[in-house]
Amino acid sequence: MLNKPVLAESLIVFVIVLFVHAVVWDRYSWCAVALAIQAFYVQFKWDRLLQLGGAVFQFRTAANSGLLPASMVIPLLGITMKERCKSAGIVYFERFGIVVASAGMLVALFLSVIAVGITKPVPTNTCILTGVAGSIIIYTMKHSLTVSEVIEVLEVLLIFVYLSMILLYLLPRCFTPGEALLVLGGISFVLNQLIKRSLNVIEGRGDPIDFFLLVAVVGVVLLGLFFTVLFVFMDSGMWISSMFFHMMTAVLGLGVIMPWLYRLIQRNPLFWLLQFLFQTQTRVYLLVYWTFLAASACGVVFYQNAKRSSESKKHQASTITRKYFHFIVVATYVPGLIYDRQLLYVAAVLCLAVFIFLEYIRYFRIKPFGQTLRHLLSLFLDERDSGPLILTHIYLLLGMSLPVWLFPRPCAPKGTLSGAGALVPYSGVLAVGVGDTIASVFGSTMGEIKWPGTKKTFEGTMTAIFAQIIAVALILIFDSSVNLNSSYAWILASVSLVSLLEAYTTQIDNLLLPLYLQIMFM
Repeated sequence: MLNKPVLAESLIVFVIVLFVHAVVWDRYSWCAVALAIQAFYVQFKWDRLLQLGGAVFQFRTAANSGLLPASMVIPLLGITMKERCKSAGIVYFERFGIVVASAGMLVALFLSVIAVGITKPVPTNTCILTGVAGSIIIYTMKHSLTVSEVIEVLEVLLIFVYLSMILLYLLPRCFTPGEALLVLGGISFVLNQLIKRSLNVIEGRGDPIDFFLLVAVVGVVLLGLFFTVLFVFMDSGMWISSMFFHMMTAVLGLGVIMPWLYRLIQRNPLFWLLQFLFQTQTRVYLLVYWTFLAASACGVVFYQNAKRSSESKKHQASTITRKYFHFIVVATYVPGLIYDRQLLYVAAVLCLAVFIFLEYIRYFRIKPFGQTLRHLLSLFLDERDSGPLILTHIYLLLGMSLPVWLFPRPCAPKGTLSGAGALVPYSGVLAVGVGDTIASVFGSTMGEIKWPGTKKTFEGTMTAIFAQIIAVALILIFDSSVNLNSSYAWILASVSLVSLLEAYTTQIDNLLLPLYLQIMFM
């Protein structure tokens, strides 16, 4: 019997794909439609494999595979980027959008082929659909991409395959197949771009903050892989291992990551960063304000743990308590988006690196803070943290930051896009900071009418839509760079579709919802 929430989630994704197809209407959008149809059928094969325990790796069990919604994110981002840059006349980024869309489709097809290949008996109809969709996509790529672009797409696929084999083995139950596609696919793109730009420094010269993101992401991933292999042979909980961890972090940071960044930006990275952070008085004010908010977030963690210690029964943070962090993140990002987006870009990269580094300390039990972090963060675990890593706070940061990082600045000469595109950097704030938070708080406290097959409520979804519309009105008042050009109906449709997706998806909504809202706004 087909799962009703999965069908509803798939219907919402199909509507979004058709919206994009209706606006773009070219060979790439037709490929996206073909990919969505085959991913819909393959998704049920993945779900069956997960239920029977027949998947190659151990995936997160409290959710469906999520293959369809995850498969469409990267291709749709590439297609919308292509269209925006084409209208702005920026050929380089128009071609880059085509490469992103092609690589995203190929990676999604790879996951589909894996599912079909390990399903017994072999699903004939699904095999035919996957073959037809693959043929359409490969035929389009053949007639659209240059030789160098084909090589770049294949490089991304190769990196994705190797990363999947390594990280899914090392991190069991941390991802669903869809979440693995999004996270590992994103890391594969970043690593490929960093290698490409490192080999051709002169052509790759551009905004240093772009290189800062690439090097930071690849650096922390390589750091994690290095220590994972190392602690196979050492007990990470010993003092000598902890000292070695800190020493090797300094060596890799100063001896590999810093010179790499220096080669790309052609200046001292530390001096550049300090000069960048304190360049204007506005940035100093923002940094002081963000420091106060970070201290407030730490205060919430310590207070909730003290509350747990004072109670005799087992205490776990409530949904409303966890949403405090959503409010703090909104208060962090909105002033940055209004007053200095470049500073917010860099600060979010630094924060991501710190979050991942602290998770390494917690996971490996590095002294003196590893065990303390384990105790403090265990209070905020939910059913999505079923693996060895705690990723929900990192997903929250990514959901808020990705619209800022992925904003096509070269294709927006005045620093903003026209119409609904002007809200692209606010996608994370609207979808996660406002919509998801309000839906969760009002749904859990006042909701009575549940959506069929889910725990989410009709009242929570409607309140979320209303709250996001109010937030858009406030953005129009306080951010003078936003000009919607009467695209209010499209904004309402986008917000409504993403809010419905939040009600039905079992994937990490902090990661998925901002990307779909960004796609609609683009």
